[in-house]
Amino acid sequence: MVRFLHIQNRQRAPLTICGDCPAVQAEASPYSLVDICLNALVADLEKFCVERPDGSLCLKESARLPQEVADQLLETMAYRELLNDGTVGIFRGNQMRLKQACIRKAKISVHAFQQAFCHHKLIELDAAGMNEAVTVSDVVSGLGSSVWIQNNLQCLILDSLTVSPTNPYERCFSQLSGLRVLSITNVAFRDEDLAEVASLPRLESLDISSTSITDITALVACKDRLKSLTMHGLKRLSMSTPKFLDVIRELKYLNHLDISDEQHSRSDIPFHLLGEKDILPELVSLDISGSKYITDEAVEAFVRQRPTMRFVGLLGTEAGYTEFLSGEGTLKVSGGENENQISEALKRYSERACFVKEAFFHLFTQTCFMRITKPEILKLVIIGMRNHPLDLAVQLTASACALNLTRQGLAAGMPVRLLSSVIQLLLKAMETFPEQQQLQKNCLLSLSSVRILQDVPFNRFAAAKFVVQWLCNQENQHIQRIAVNIISILALKLSDEQAAQLTAEFYIVVGKLLEIVEQKTNQNELDTTFHFTLSALWNLTDEAPTTCGHFIDNKGLELFMRVLQSFPADSSTQHKVLGLLVR
Repeated sequence: MVRFLHIQNRQRAPLTICGDCPAVQAEASPYSLVDICLNALVADLEKFCVERPDGSLCLKESARLPQEVADQLLETMAYRELLNDGTVGIFRGNQMRLKQACIRKAKISVHAFQQAFCHHKLIELDAAGMNEAVTVSDVVSGLGSSVWIQNNLQCLILDSLTVSPTNPYERCFSQLSGLRVLSITNVAFRDEDLAEVASLPRLESLDISSTSITDITALVACKDRLKSLTMHGLKRLSMSTPKFLDVIRELKYLNHLDISDEQHSRSDIPFHLLGEKDILPELVSLDISGSKYITDEAVEAFVRQRPTMRFVGLLGTEAGYTEFLSGEGTLKVSGGENENQISEALKRYSERACFVKEAFFHLFTQTCFMRITKPEILKLVIIGMRNHPLDLAVQLTASACALNLTRQGLAAGMPVRLLSSVIQLLLKAMETFPEQQQLQKNCLLSLSSVRILQDVPFNRFAAAKFVVQWLCNQENQHIQRIAVNIISILALKLSDEQAAQLTAEFYIVVGKLLEIVEQKTNQNELDTTFHFTLSALWNLTDEAPTTCGHFIDNKGLELFMRVLQSFPADSSTQHKVLGLLVR
């Protein structure tokens, strides 16, 4: 379905809407025809396929898909975690031609991997997070079975894969002579493996973060070609600081160096690196986020000595507070001092939960009094939430940021697609962490936006169940009022079938709402909670005989007669009560 942006100006005071920013333009645009077609294909893949004797799928149509479309189809399936031994069968043979293959989190066997992907002329393969059945050596050996791939594969990502349990020291990378970029983070990758990789004749970029490396001396073998080196979280590193820096000094052509640390270790390597003048002359990017003993003066002096530098990572350090390091000029900075630094941090660390959480904490304080719609920031929050669905700290801080970015009319300027994504993620977080009251409250408050309730597509059935539970378990009047307002609108948005499935919940809701009405009537209070509750009862009983029965069973008729007698001069109350009684 193609969705368009509908901006409704419901806020009390005028807000600045960033209508020209790329996030608004991209998210407000209709989905491309290719996206629509691929989503339809992926959603009902079996309908477009026949099954082979081994259970794998094959597309019915014999025509080839363009290579770019085939790559995008594979990426879409990987994103939705639909890659298994059956579905990857569509990439066998010559119907598809893959070039840049993404099989992240695929749950496939070694045999299925070899049959589906190793015959393609791949120049890139992202196999991060595949199931344990496929090891690093399985992937590399399978790719090495193709002479074309041996010479032409340029980028290989093997993050979070296992090593062979029978022969963990098996050397296999040397056959990929064309490799330029290798990422092998969070793998039992050892010094011997590093020595083999360093001998690859075209290697330019290497990520060995969170591996078992103890000594990086082997990198000297590729000192004349290595341009990017990422190695954060090397917990087993046993080199002394002077020896470590001696190796780094040899890497004269390095443009990017990442020695950040999510654990905020007390390593003094970054501190001493900043004091070196005859090191890394061509450096463009340095990341030392999470490091100790870092000062603004040391960072500024290091950067000024290297005028080609365009980025420095300072999140979780004591630096980044001067105008020079604000991140507003040509030098980009990741940190927590201002919006520019926080945005840069969320862009660069989206897959590193510890840094995402820290960036969200700083973002929350920055957005508490936000008066400008920031869709580009909300998009970064969505990415962080999506990448770490099981991390409570990330989800909790993200829910607070999402609330700040969409409250008090700010949602009116947000693209519908972004709002839909963030609400779906909040509902998922509530389902994952049902006992976390603050997270649940943040989501409830985000849902209370009229723009979201009226215009934004999301799972209203799941939301209704959540709001009912909150309404029944909360005594706080402010929360009750919000929940009542939400359920009164959601009830009108549910289909007859969905409403029927919530019969038991609505019975409880009607009883709870009548309790509120009775309490307010006894106290002679005509406040907003009272009026919201009357509206909710009116909406819930609209063309709903079952709910009307619940109303009668809970002695609603008698109570509403008392309401009429108690507030004879209030026209709004009279209108709502009589309107419901007519049913």
